[in-house]
Parts: sequence; structure tokens; C-alpha cells
Amino acid sequence: MDRLRDQAATSAVVERAKGVLMALTGCSPDAAGEELVQRAKAARHTLLEECWVTLGGLVPPDPTAASADASGHDAVHSFQDPTAADALDLSRLGRALVRVGTPQDLARCLLEHLTADTESDAVMLFARLPAGALELVGYAGIDETLAAQWRQVPPLSGIAALDALRTGEPRWLEDLETDRERYLLIGDPPERWLSRAWIPVVTRDRADICIGVLRTRGGEFTPAVREHLLAVARLCAGRLRAFEPRRGPSTDAAADAVQTVFDALPGSTMLLTPLRAPSGEVEDYRIEAATEETFDAFGRTGRDLLGLRLLECFPTLAGDPLWEGCRHTLATGEPYEGAPFAQQEVVGGVAELSTYSVRVTRLGGGLAVSWLRHDSSDRQEQRLADVQRLGNLGWANWNLITHDVSWSSQVYTVLDRDPAAGPVRLTALRDLAVPEDAPALTQTVGELIRRGRPCAMPFRIRAADGIRHLRLVAEAVTDVHGTPVEVHGFVQDLTAQRSAELALVESEQAIVTQHDVLRAERTLAARLQHALLPLPTRPVQPAGLQVEVAYLPAQSGIHVGGDWFSAIELPDGDALFVVGDVAGHGIDAVATMAQLRFTAKGMVITGSSLTGALTRLNTLLLHSRDTHGTATMILARYTPDGHRLVWAQAGHPAPLLLRGGEARYLERPGGMLLGASAAPHFQEAECVLEPGDRLLLYTDGLVERPSEGIDRGFTRLAEALVTHQGDASGSLGSVLADLLESDRRDDVCVVDIRVPLADL
Repeated sequence: MDRLRDQAATSAVVERAKGVLMALTGCSPDAAGEELVQRAKAARHTLLEECWVTLGGLVPPDPTAASADASGHDAVHSFQDPTAADALDLSRLGRALVRVGTPQDLARCLLEHLTADTESDAVMLFARLPAGALELVGYAGIDETLAAQWRQVPPLSGIAALDALRTGEPRWLEDLETDRERYLLIGDPPERWLSRAWIPVVTRDRADICIGVLRTRGGEFTPAVREHLLAVARLCAGRLRAFEPRRGPSTDAAADAVQTVFDALPGSTMLLTPLRAPSGEVEDYRIEAATEETFDAFGRTGRDLLGLRLLECFPTLAGDPLWEGCRHTLATGEPYEGAPFAQQEVVGGVAELSTYSVRVTRLGGGLAVSWLRHDSSDRQEQRLADVQRLGNLGWANWNLITHDVSWSSQVYTVLDRDPAAGPVRLTALRDLAVPEDAPALTQTVGELIRRGRPCAMPFRIRAADGIRHLRLVAEAVTDVHGTPVEVHGFVQDLTAQRSAELALVESEQAIVTQHDVLRAERTLAARLQHALLPLPTRPVQPAGLQVEVAYLPAQSGIHVGGDWFSAIELPDGDALFVVGDVAGHGIDAVATMAQLRFTAKGMVITGSSLTGALTRLNTLLLHSRDTHGTATMILARYTPDGHRLVWAQAGHPAPLLLRGGEARYLERPGGMLLGASAAPHFQEAECVLEPGDRLLLYTDGLVERPSEGIDRGFTRLAEALVTHQGDASGSLGSVLADLLESDRRDDVCVVDIRVPLADL
């Protein structure tokens, strides 16, 4: 949008420059355009720069001159050859000027472009009033207080800006001490700006605008900077022509009366007076009167537009059909009315599009231009149609006296009825409903017709796409006696909503069913687990050791896990300790647990080594993938003679040994997860236990927590075992109470082995 606005504004500048050349030289539009192109090429300008220079510098030709320059290209219009950088800066400024709407905007634009090029810190624009005084019309880089102090400058001596305007020559103030003796310097204090430049801008044939450039740094303006500032002033001349002082308050009673009438008129209307070039062609219009609701492209309204030019208020209007319509009406007296167009406006804080058309009529020697807002009934009709379509509903009206029926088009769509078949009476709606809903619909409609009772009745119909769920909402209009004479309401299609509700109910029922199935599975698995893994009611003493066992199921979820243990005395007097964890939960995990538990014990009892038993268990899991996949395990065999503990592991956490008040984890021998490889390698390790030692075998549920790393769990277990080593009871429960969270996500199985002090 910004790019398109810039193109439109640029086009307006080019067309105005062509119009000036046409008025001065009498050439054709094509010739004027070619002349501008040639001038720009000769002066090494962009076309837009040349247009601004042309608009600011051309003056009416002197009729006494014998022969003007064939091109009319005076020296005042050209820049000296700029450097590549200067040309680029001036080109940027030329493009920026098309979006400048006020002198204040121009001051800000100049400061933005001059800050980097000339190290400028402030810009002031003074306009010379008819009495010779100065008025500050634009500024940037100074505060409001200073601007208010210098808003009006009387025609006194010692004012640099006035001096520059009187002589038509720039003033370069580069030595603060010398300059303050000659001029009254702006600033509070004046030392704020150590160097200044006041450059007159020639518009038409005289200088009435002065650009002030103020810098905080001292020193001279270099020749390159001076030339650049002069080029900027020439470039701005065209833009400043649009900011010429407006005519003062009218002394014409008739004009005042016209504006008084316009102040009372609604809508947007302007009274225009044509401004003609020396050739007689209309080059612009001056706004003589405007209603309060009239606004221009820059947001100015009502009386703020008086005295301004039409192209100043609407820069993109040149070449527009409205511009040609104004010319035609002014020439022929025939009114002009443009095609409707959309205009966005804010009403009650909400932006909405409104449709307008422009009408131009001749009024005396001027034009009255009105913007007519179209009736909103068409928009309301469209909005009503959109509401019916988006809500999938249609309105209906039934006259109970004349039996006239009227439906909106959406009712036919909702009822899947051909519009050629026409509407049906209210009592005939039952014929459209499915047989199951017809009696209830008949009764509800009967109550509405006889007693005027409002209804909101759901019913179903058979349509081409299947069963539709509809709703009839209606109320009756009664006569003076209370008898219903008319019914109006709407019919809405609720099929999508009803389908979603049914799907939700089915989903809830499926969830409840699944929950019941899972609960039954948990109950079955728990019973199976208790049958296969009975817990001892008191500590056992295999091979003279004190052994305590704990099994704690998970507190979150509804599945039973596959953690298990064995602590038995073998026929030869040794003790066998096994702790395992089957991956997964449920009946399959319990079945795999039972298979491993009994197979492991049987293998060791029949003389298999620990590593041999693990190898065979691995083969067992590989050949039973229909039930489960993997498991971890520790097998440990304790021999009382020599107090030797030989153990092997398959991907399981190492046992924790507490000795002499210090806890350490045994170094794990090699061994990998059961069921993970067809060629695993398992090793054994040996540990000699001493009287008073305490050894913990456990599953990972004791040390794992979702919010932390496993190393933190190992450290916490070791610290808890050391902390509770001196408990009077010495029970395993006190250790677990400190370690376990209330909401566990995994089962916990622990085998606590203690060597009595009198063991040796």
C-alpha cells in the first residue's frame, strides 16, 4: 500500500510539473513530459527532482523578452553537478517529499535527511508574512518551549532569517562570538548551537520561506555541505509552493454566508473556485467552503480546508476520472456523478467499509462537489444473508388468516427442498419430519397455533445427504383478542452440532469401557502377581543371613508391573538372591516375571552357573516375543564358608553395600539387558561380606524420578541408608519412607541382606 501511495503521489507531482510547462510554453503534454526528461538528464537529476525544481523555480515568461531560452530552463532551476553520494541523497529526499503534507512534516523530513549528510541537529522553517514579520511554520530538533518563543518574529534588524530573505542570499553563521554581535541568536542558551545556516527558498520569483539549519558542532560549513544545502533548498521549493500562506479571513459577506450554510449541512460537500494558468487552462481549484464532515487525504476537516488547493488536499486526484468530470462540468454545466467506490471509516471505534459516489454540479463560476453515502439497506440485506448462511438457518413467516407463507432462500437449503416446489404451511411441517418425530412436532405446532405458545422444537428430516437434525424456533403474533394471526421464526440445521455431541457421547462411553477393562486387568494381574510372588510376613534367614523383603506397587496408573525377587536357601546350604524387572506392565509382564523367576531358581538349583543361567534366560526371552521382550536381573549366590558373595547382572543397577558407616556401590561385572541380543556376554564378580555388613538389592523404581537424573537417585539412596543405620529397629521401612514419593510411577522391589555380628 505504501508503494502504491508513493507511485500515485509521484505521478501527481509529475503531472503538475508537466502542466506548468504546458502553461508557460504552450507545448503538448507529451512534449512537456519529454522536456522534463531531457532537463533531468542534462542536470544529472532524477525525474522527480527535476519536477520539484520546476514547480519551485519556474516563473511566468516575460512578455517583453525578445526570446527566452527555448527550453525555459533558467539557471535558478539547476543544481551544480553533484557527487554520486549527493545525487543519491537528493534522490531519496525527492521521493520522500511526495509524502510530505504540511510544513511541519517537511521540517521533520529535512532533519532526517540532513542529520547524516551535514551533521545537522535542528531544522526551522520561517515564512515571511505580508507585513514583513516571520512566522515559524515548521520545526524539528527543538523543544515546544523554544518553538513558542520564536513562533512570531517582528520585522526587526539583527534577525539572520530576515536578512537572508531580504537579500536572497544564504547566511552562514560559523563563529559564535562574532555572530552574536551582529544577530539575535536562537537558543536557550545560544551556545547550544555553535554553527547555523539560513537559506532562502525561492518560490515563484521571490523568497518568502527560509530554511534554518542548526548544528551543535562549531566550525565552517564545508563547500560540499554548503552546495548540498543549497541544492536541498532548491529541491524543496516545489513542495513549499503548496504551503503558501492562505488567504486571510474573508471580508466578503456572501462568502461568509456560504460557509455559514455549509457549516449547517450534513455530509461531505466542498465549494471550489477554478485556478487558471495564463493559457486559460484550469490547473487547480481553491476550496472556498466545506462542510464539517469533509476531510482530505491528510486528515484535515471542515474549515481547516478553506483556502487550500484541491491537489494539495488530494495529491493523487490529477488524471483521475473525478478531475476530468470537474473539467467537463465546469465547461458544459452538465452534472457529473462518478462510479460508486468503497471507503473505510471508523464508526464508534470500529472500522467499516462504506460505499460512496461523488457528484459535481456547477454553482456560478465554481463547482459544488459532494460525496454521497449510499443507503445502508443493501448492506443490511447482504449482512442478513451472510448471517443465515454462516448460521445455517433461514427465517420463515406464516400468515394464519390468509395462509400466505414466505421463506428465505436458506430455509429451502436447510430443509433440502426445491425452491420451485414452494414453501409449505406450518401444519404441513410434520410431513417433512421422520415418522418418529412427527407426533411431537404436530403437538408443538398445534399449541403454537391455538394458544400462541412459543416453541423451540428439535426434529429430524431425511435429506439427500442423510438424516439432518433441525430445530424450529417460532412465536405467534396475536390480534387484539389474543388470537394468533401470524407466526414467524426460523429453522436451523444442527446436524454438525448433533453429530459432534453423539461422537462425544460415544467417546465417553468408550473411555468408560476401556477404563473398566483396564481396571479388571489390573485386578487380575494383581491377583496373579500375589499368587506367583508371595511376600514373606517376617524376615527370613537363608544361610544364616537376616533378609527382609519389600514390594511396593506403583501409585499412579492402573497397570501392575513386572518387578520380582527370590530369596531362598539352596540344597547345598548356599543362599540364592534374585531381583528382576520386566519391561512393561499388565498381565504380559506378570506372566514373563513368573516365567523368569521360576526358571532362574530351577537353573541354579540344578547346578547352572550364574552367567549360564542368564544366558539361557536371554534365549528364553528371544523365543517368546509374543509375550514380552526385555528384562533386567541380578543373580547372587552366597556361600557361608568364607562369606563369599558371587553375583552377575544383566543391565541392572549395582547392589549397595553399607560397611563401617560408609555406603558404596559394588563395581558391576559385564552384562547386558536380557532379550536385547542373541549373543550376550555375562561376567561374575565376587565380594567377601563381613559381620555387620548390609547389602541392598533393588529395582530402578527405588532411585528413579522423572524430574532428575539417575545419579541423584543413587546418591539419595546411599545417604538414606547411612542415616538410618543406627535405628533401633533397623527396619527397611524407615529407609523407604524417606526415599519414596507418594505418587510413584513405577513398582519398587527391595531385598535387604544383613550379615549378623556373631556370624564369625
